[in-house]
Amino acid sequence: MIFQKETMEVEILSTKLIKPTSPTPDHLQNYKLSFFDQIADEAHLPLVLFYPPSNNNTNNNSTAEDQLEQSLSRILTHIYPVAGRFTEDNSLIHCTDQGVKFVKAKVNCKLNDFFEKAHKDVNLALSCWPQDTWDVDETNLFIIPISIVQVTKFNCGGMALSMSHAHTAMDGFTTFTFVHEWSKVCKLGIPTEKINFLNFNLAKIFPPRDVSKILLPRVPQENRIDSKLVAKKLYINQGSISRLREELTKSMDSGALCFKPSRVEMIIALLWRALIRASEKQHGHLRRSIMGIPINLRTKLIYLPQIAKSFGNLVIDAPVKFLPEEIPNMELHNFVRLIRDTVTKTITACDKNSPDDVVSALAKIYNESFVAQEWGGNNEVDMFTSSSLCRFPIQEADFGWGKPCLMHFGSRHNQYCWLYDAECGNGICVQVDLKENNMHLFECDNDIKAFFKF
Repeated sequence: MIFQKETMEVEILSTKLIKPTSPTPDHLQNYKLSFFDQIADEAHLPLVLFYPPSNNNTNNNSTAEDQLEQSLSRILTHIYPVAGRFTEDNSLIHCTDQGVKFVKAKVNCKLNDFFEKAHKDVNLALSCWPQDTWDVDETNLFIIPISIVQVTKFNCGGMALSMSHAHTAMDGFTTFTFVHEWSKVCKLGIPTEKINFLNFNLAKIFPPRDVSKILLPRVPQENRIDSKLVAKKLYINQGSISRLREELTKSMDSGALCFKPSRVEMIIALLWRALIRASEKQHGHLRRSIMGIPINLRTKLIYLPQIAKSFGNLVIDAPVKFLPEEIPNMELHNFVRLIRDTVTKTITACDKNSPDDVVSALAKIYNESFVAQEWGGNNEVDMFTSSSLCRFPIQEADFGWGKPCLMHFGSRHNQYCWLYDAECGNGICVQVDLKENNMHLFECDNDIKAFFKF
């Protein structure tokens, strides 16, 4: 079977199911979803890692693929829900080792040629997505495998390793931890009995609830995204980050800013201001805007230390709200302060010693922001999300072929900015997923042209 995306042709060579090395015990075969799983986006989250040719994968690609399969089988014994299937009512995962879908494919070009084009058009990475995830939505999410892996070989011996997971089963922390630990198992030959890195306790701490009694109805996706989403890759080097910091240092010296912002805070503020300006050009006036910033609660809820390494979803989006009348001159330091204050307030609101109080805090935040009629439920409000993957272990995922050299994230369901550490140096890469009719205006923003390279 051959799939064509842009100018690349991907040929599917084989498909199989990889099952855990050891059968899942009877008492673990019904994995209940937690409250946080219930409210996760109903989408598959693809991740693509690219590995250049090396002595270990050029000379014997079949051995590399065999090692991938064997190590995946071993690690599935520990993260058994990944090899299961959702039940019909989507309340739990039936873990009877149905398996992870494992696809082998090849592409009709060399990795270097692909990189040359992909640095200009990151959408080419879609060619290496697991094909089943191109059109996943709420109508078919629960009937396809929870996890799909695809290994795509380039003519030169380079490889693309892509994985896609149902967000309802696992969030970014779980996914990246899984991939990083899998790479160690593959490279080091770690035996099954020594694999133990996640807990499976979230449904006991945050049991499922009748969400309709807690949260306002979600805004239908078709009402929010009315045009095709496209992706661009931006790069901000250390020199530009230093210039940005110098600009904000002046605000600190004048007293307008009372803390030293992080790299991520500065860059998100810069991106968000450019997005707001692009919206102003399109609509002829400044519009309200809300930026969701995902927070991994595992390290934030000090009263619940048992969740530090929990499998599943445990994320809340901090709702950073822009009102034109509150930042009339669009000063960057005000965006930075708004981001810091909102993230801090969100963490403080959720840091309770009772799981019920945590859920109540989350419901209050979401009902007053993302699903509120005056904010997330209003077509006159622009919605974005910005997530930092910096310092996550995903870029250390060495399966024995070296570290990945180019990545692609996300499912193109929302307007999103993904930040991650650049491959070389101390810069940061940004993958921006935007409505097609907004991307050109965003690219032309003065800040984007001054601080970023495409």
